[in-house]
Amino acid sequence: MKPKSPSTPTKPCACEGTSRRGFFFKLGIGINVVAGSLLAVPIIGYVFSSFRRQAPGQWIPLGALDQFPAGTTRLATYRNPITRPWDGKTGDIPCWVRSMEGGKFQVFAINCAHLGCPVRWFEQSRLFLCPCHGGAYYEDGSRASGPPPRGLFEYEYKVEEGKLLVKGGFIPTLAQPLSKS
Repeated sequence: MKPKSPSTPTKPCACEGTSRRGFFFKLGIGINVVAGSLLAVPIIGYVFSSFRRQAPGQWIPLGALDQFPAGTTRLATYRNPITRPWDGKTGDIPCWVRSMEGGKFQVFAINCAHLGCPVRWFEQSRLFLCPCHGGAYYEDGSRASGPPPRGLFEYEYKVEEGKLLVKGGFIPTLAQPLSKS
């Protein structure tokens, strides 16, 4: 009889299935793939979002022309075209409409050009006043006093079929030049 050599290693049988170590290794790889996919989706969406074409501003009705008599400044609202159903009342955008003689209008964003606080129209003094830092604007939207760096932001407008339309779907900023209609 030959004695068995202690140096001969025994091989695990492939018929026994996956070892515990192999199972946890594969589980770890699977969890990492799922986590990496979940993180990659918003990152890829962010990177490719710049290639998406932005919808140009849309013409939105503010109301009939008889709602804005000449020589008055009125508050009007329109529904932002870039809203979701869950936006609720926050999708309604207010603006100031100044009606002048000869069928001319000025449509101002309600926000102060300084920090974006909502300005209020005072008929007696014929000024727009900002309650946050004391900014004041003349009735034509130009800067009167205070910290605002420029006049009120204006929207483009047009009159069509007896209705006043405003170009909505964008936020007026300092990057846009002052427009005088």
